[in-house]
Amino acid sequence: MRGALPHALPENGGFLRVRFGEEMGTNDRKKIRNDVILAVVLLLLAAAAMLFWQLQKTEGDFAVVLIDGVETARYALDTDTEVEIITDGGGTNTLVIRDGEAFVETANCPDLVCAGHRAISRVGETIVCLPHKLVIKIAASTDAGGVDMAA
Repeated sequence: MRGALPHALPENGGFLRVRFGEEMGTNDRKKIRNDVILAVVLLLLAAAAMLFWQLQKTEGDFAVVLIDGVETARYALDTDTEVEIITDGGGTNTLVIRDGEAFVETANCPDLVCAGHRAISRVGETIVCLPHKLVIKIAASTDAGGVDMAA
């Protein structure tokens, strides 16, 4: 079978073929083993970094509402509330704060991505409604307009 592609699993039940018509040698097996070890180590490091990053996030104190980049309201997360947010052009989003989490319950935007977003409660998390130019972000009590006053 000259010119044929190499078989992934040869008929004789041998090791994977990496070249046309040749069985894998000891060096090839070591390379594959080392590649697998490297991939596993990298995946473990990535998982550890992601876990560390998630554990470092702190619970927020406020849900900050920005319309077209301008802060229009700030709601405490420790008080359950439901607020109708009206944006320019008649867009409406219903922000619900319940049990220390904020989420958009309903919206009249065409894609409803904001209404499908999970509830947020940690500093830095956001819900975005692009059609209404609305951003809801979680902030700590030290976030006064984005400037930390403790210097």
